[in-house]
Amino acid sequence: MGVAAAIGAILPFPFYWWLWTKPQTWVDLCGKGRDPSKVMAMVSHFLKFLQIISFLSVSSPSWPPFYFWPLFLSGQFLNFRVYQLLGESGTYYGVRFGKDIPWVTEFPFGYIKDPQYVGSIMSLLACWAWVPFQYILLWILGYVFMIRVELKEDPTTRAKPLNLPF
Repeated sequence: MGVAAAIGAILPFPFYWWLWTKPQTWVDLCGKGRDPSKVMAMVSHFLKFLQIISFLSVSSPSWPPFYFWPLFLSGQFLNFRVYQLLGESGTYYGVRFGKDIPWVTEFPFGYIKDPQYVGSIMSLLACWAWVPFQYILLWILGYVFMIRVELKEDPTTRAKPLNLPF
């Protein structure tokens, strides 16, 4: 189970890297009439489901430690807030697919660098009591990798227009 859990922990990150670095290939693959952000969201949710299943396969059930709830809920709040402000297209690389996504400065943007990734990392750290740390670390390293990939571009510039199928 250990190898499967390790693969599960990093499973989505090659997909995210591909879409971030080669967005036109994804737009082309989605085809005419299909929103690439919406399709990315569906695939991402499935990959997240596989991640969670892989974590459950190596977890040990016990009562949550005192730090779990504040850390987990704070992380989930950041994720919720990012999705609330950016919507599906903004969260799922719409700007990479040539969509006009408004620049957001409301909290947590402008206060926390990469709030969605920070929120995800906080939520993962809260699970340390159940999941062996090496799996949490792998998942966190995936987020660190994506932070570095996404930092290579000036966030105030827009991606060049793509051949959108819709």
